[in-house]
Amino acid sequence: MPVRSLNSPVLTWPKASEVDAAVRDWANRMAVSKPEVLRIGYFGSYARGDAGVGSDLDVIAVVASAAPRFEHRRRGWETTAVPVPVDLLVYTEDEFARLRSRRLSDVLAHETVWVYTSGEASP
Repeated sequence: MPVRSLNSPVLTWPKASEVDAAVRDWANRMAVSKPEVLRIGYFGSYARGDAGVGSDLDVIAVVASAAPRFEHRRRGWETTAVPVPVDLLVYTEDEFARLRSRRLSDVLAHETVWVYTSGEASP
């Protein structure tokens, strides 16, 4: 989240590199605590390199299995370790594969920066 710079009334927003490092650390912790995690990545303004003050981080997690209701899946995914607000989408592997016919899948295919993939060494 934004922080005050010493005694200045000016708020500073985290640099993109700080957000990237934080989400990579967070993704690795999530993978340890949630063995169903297959991949975690981010897309949107941070992935495109045009994030600015107030930008949130759009994160996608692909899991082997999940609660049946999509809107309830974010529960238990604590994101406060990431220094900006996080908009998290959690899809099962089958749901993610079916996204191919939607506009979101095009965005994800071209923009996503994968920060964790099961079975691979962390970047």
